[in-house]
Amino acid sequence: MRSRVMPQDSLEGVRPFDLPLMEGMVVTEQGSVSNTSIPTAKSLEALHKEAFDEGFALGHSRGLEQGTVEMTQKIEQFEQLLESLATPFKVLDDDVVRSVADLAILIARHLVRRELKIDRGEIVAVVRDTMQHLPVAVRNPRIRLHPEDIEIVKNALAIGEESRSWHLQPDPLVTRGGCIVETDASRIDASVEARLAAIVSKMFGGEREGDRVEGS
Repeated sequence: MRSRVMPQDSLEGVRPFDLPLMEGMVVTEQGSVSNTSIPTAKSLEALHKEAFDEGFALGHSRGLEQGTVEMTQKIEQFEQLLESLATPFKVLDDDVVRSVADLAILIARHLVRRELKIDRGEIVAVVRDTMQHLPVAVRNPRIRLHPEDIEIVKNALAIGEESRSWHLQPDPLVTRGGCIVETDASRIDASVEARLAAIVSKMFGGEREGDRVEGS
């Protein structure tokens, strides 16, 4: 079959045929045509920004909620700390106070014993001070001392005074450095334990008044 070529002069007024633009036309499997437009780069950027803003707002809101809870907890802990600093002695119970007192007594006892080892004549001053608290008319006072303290007291005091007849009685239960003076009508406890108990009673406002400090 021979092709027919049309002369150039006969093509005047003839326009080339262009296929129509099919943008936005989507054919589905059923053959129907959808007018869905293809997203442009600008629209994709706008969608991305919108999604980012929504996600940021949600995360910011949750972060604020969590941060508020944590901040509230920190404030409560700080307030509790301030309260405990303002009233520190409220947390001290009777056991703690008693333990502190016992420790003070223990330290004092060791200090007294150390002093007695250095100055054996301390017992003489204790006996003299105790005897001054007795009425002048009292006779036959009995002074109970540790056996090792009796010789010291005998050598220091005028046992043969006519006004009184002093009787020194050895008592191993009396701690060295102390004495107990007894008469027919009175008794003065000047033992180391009794003197320490009096000191502790003054320190703690009389809360432990009457407590006897046991020797060890």
